[in-house]
Amino acid sequence: QVQLVESGGGLVQPGGSLTLSCAASGSIFNIITMGWYRRAPGKKRELVAIASDRLTNYADAVKGRFAISRDNAKNMVYLQMNSLKPEDTAIYYCNFYTRSYDYWGQGTQVTVSS
Repeated sequence: QVQLVESGGGLVQPGGSLTLSCAASGSIFNIITMGWYRRAPGKKRELVAIASDRLTNYADAVKGRFAISRDNAKNMVYLQMNSLKPEDTAIYYCNFYTRSYDYWGQGTQVTVSS
């Protein structure tokens, strides 16, 4: 079974930047969307950013600060996070959606604190 593995999380001060990466352990075909979700303590998982081949969409809370990009050839997706705020603290999960299966990573912790 192909797995998704996130990396790049960590502790950062408010106003700082991090880049998250997500790689598939094998080949995944016919990916419709690649996305990033997050779950903050005590809250439900929410969409952060999602990318199809032609379009991207962002949660209002991260518009103008985060940027998603995908590399179809490498089966990878990235999330560039700038101007980080304490409320961005969460576990971040990547997702690859296909018609036959919905792939999820195990998550990477992002903590924004001084």
